Amino acid sequence: MSYYDIILQYDWETTRRKIYASTEADVERALSHDRPSMDDFAALVSPAADKYLNEMAAKSYRITRRRFGNTMQLYIPLYLANICQNHCVYCGFNCTNKIHRAILTPDEIHAECQAIKKDPFEHILLVTGEAPRSSSVQYMADSMEIVKQYFQQISLEVQPLETDEYRMLMDHGLHSVYVYQETYNRERYPVYHLRGRKADYRYRLETPDRLCEAGVYKIGVGNLIGLEDWRTEAFFTALHVRYLENRYWRQKYSIAFPRLRPYFGEDGFNPEHPTTERNLLQLICAYRLLSEDVELSISTRESAACRDTVLPFGVTVISAGSKTTPGGYAHPTQELEQWAINDDRTPTEVFDAVRAKGFEPVWKDWSGFMPVSYTHLTLPTT
Repeated sequence: MSYYDIILQYDWETTRRKIYASTEADVERALSHDRPSMDDFAALVSPAADKYLNEMAAKSYRITRRRFGNTMQLYIPLYLANICQNHCVYCGFNCTNKIHRAILTPDEIHAECQAIKKDPFEHILLVTGEAPRSSSVQYMADSMEIVKQYFQQISLEVQPLETDEYRMLMDHGLHSVYVYQETYNRERYPVYHLRGRKADYRYRLETPDRLCEAGVYKIGVGNLIGLEDWRTEAFFTALHVRYLENRYWRQKYSIAFPRLRPYFGEDGFNPEHPTTERNLLQLICAYRLLSEDVELSISTRESAACRDTVLPFGVTVISAGSKTTPGGYAHPTQELEQWAINDDRTPTEVFDAVRAKGFEPVWKDWSGFMPVSYTHLTLPTT
């Protein structure tokens, strides 16, 4: 059994209607439970829950501080390659986009690491396009051997692999893997993924199962917010996390919140289901109420103001100083960018902003505790 077998038991439209039919009484009942059920979660991401956002934020804040203290982990992505064989209509790396393609050499990887280490990062996320021939498992292993000379914690966001391939990469220092389903809507998935290996809905969906079977320490899941109805996507992401936590209880899990951003290419892609910052906060709080252990991560896709606002209410990990171009740290350019950066503050500026909120930024894993008052925090109004 995998999560694919679980999700087959649900109908997308039936689930969507159930969420939108949730009442204020359903939300109040969900907030009264220490461990919300999936029915409770449906209420927490429903339109009816907007009225209770203050209560959700306060409870999410308390749970997060109790479980994680007041530390906030910082990481940085390193794009190794932008070669991709997939045609995903929303992505700047898609194989039909006429951009210069690049894959970093060992010397270029060293140069990127040296540029990044001007700041004291210890957690790095290695990213490639999905091109098994060029960005092969062996290429990843060789790159990790270089990168681990500079960083203590290595994560990957690459094409889905087999269980034995993940085990091999663990021998080279792999700590975590992030693989996002983009949309859990099985019928609509082919609309966005026209060709390439990513067009295989089931294989991608079962990747977290393979990661757990390989023994990878932490697995990241999530959806691309804006492709489909965000409330329904959230339900199936939450269901995925609950399934994983129950079946593979030794692993740790992470959820990211990538909202669609413009990319640099011939054709733009505008989301049909946009979300507001208030919607984003509701989503963050709902996930935290669902699971006190799950890691919640916000990237530089979001603006500085947005990230500073939602930071206290469940977020535990943020990126800083990101470049989405291969070689972008040693030689800054927008030519190969996958998506637009919205928070362009330097790592030092992000570090200072986190501290200004009363939190203690850390460069690797969790450490330290500093008290902070909930009464001084502000929620978004829209």
